[in-house]
Amino acid sequence: MTSSQAVSAAVAQLYNTYPFPPEPLLDEPPPGYNWRWHWAAAYSFCAGHKPLTQSVRVLDAGCGTGVGTEYIAHLNPEAEITAIDLSDRAIEVARERCQRSGASNITFQPLSIYDIDQLPGTFDWINCVGVLHHLPDPIQGLQKLASKLAPGGIIHIFVYAALGRWEISLMQEAIALLQGDRRGDYTDGVQVGRQLFAHLPEQNRLRRREQDRWAWENQRDASFADMYVHPQEVDYSVDTLFELIDASGLDFLGFSNPTYWNLERLIGQVPDLMARAARLSLRQRYRLIEVLDPEITHYEFFLAQPPFNPVNWSDQALLQASPERNPCMHGWPSRSIMDCNYQPMTLTEAEYAFVEKCDQQPGSTTVADCMALANLEIEAVRSLLSRQLIMLSPCS
Repeated sequence: MTSSQAVSAAVAQLYNTYPFPPEPLLDEPPPGYNWRWHWAAAYSFCAGHKPLTQSVRVLDAGCGTGVGTEYIAHLNPEAEITAIDLSDRAIEVARERCQRSGASNITFQPLSIYDIDQLPGTFDWINCVGVLHHLPDPIQGLQKLASKLAPGGIIHIFVYAALGRWEISLMQEAIALLQGDRRGDYTDGVQVGRQLFAHLPEQNRLRRREQDRWAWENQRDASFADMYVHPQEVDYSVDTLFELIDASGLDFLGFSNPTYWNLERLIGQVPDLMARAARLSLRQRYRLIEVLDPEITHYEFFLAQPPFNPVNWSDQALLQASPERNPCMHGWPSRSIMDCNYQPMTLTEAEYAFVEKCDQQPGSTTVADCMALANLEIEAVRSLLSRQLIMLSPCS
């Protein structure tokens, strides 16, 4: 067995012991939405316009117990979904989860990302959340995924960030040291970690961080084990993240949590500092943001297989486009809603009238028509688009 195979076997053993995520199984569709798992919403975020079809091939690479897979299936009923994972036990739970909730458009297969050449064809959309950082060679893993992404296809990725996981990494090391030759016994690792947190001084930094940030989700042993006794983990900085991305040959489309990456929220009140930051490259600005706000615990972002050309809406093209309401919002119809990220938002009367018109005649009216009815300016339409409240289809 090679060292890479040994790591993969250890990871599989962890998730056979503690299938993850440990969310309960329900006899109904999952509640709410995650726009990153909604094909039209995700594609619109990346491309600036709605996709031409909803009948796409989707790969959930590292599906675990199927929490994300289930959402993908219910939010995209026309999609053909393949879900893979190293852990046989996790696959069993995922299959049962989706059967019980009525998600029938999924094929499950125990398979390593390194072996996805075995899957036929290519995929329009790949979801890979919380997986690459657990591979013995994440670069090779992402390259494997890239080889199965269709031209113009998109992939959503989630990997860990080192800065916000500093205390976690220290506790991981402490548990490993105390386990000694019992490292790899994951139930023992959980026991050691629980004892440490219970008996460290109350003001200990590691204990405080666990209590303040992670204790609620770590009530379940599966979550605790995934965080503190994982046999393989790579944590990134902006610099090493883009080394991973550059090696893939894919185009970076942007982070899927753009609010965090807005430098103005940190130094926007100081024009001199903003002017200095404007001279930095985009990647340098990203690095500046994470060192100024080191709470970041993960990176989430979209990549695309070239050719991929996001639309740059001219005023004329925008006026002729066909608008639709983004379905990923809660509380509609109302001026007071939760947006796609479940953040409260209050629409102006004109914005509400515009979105209402879109919702009444999806795909059969133009932006110009809705603007005239709602008495809304074109810059306000651009704002609705940037806030992911509407999706646009180009004039055919």
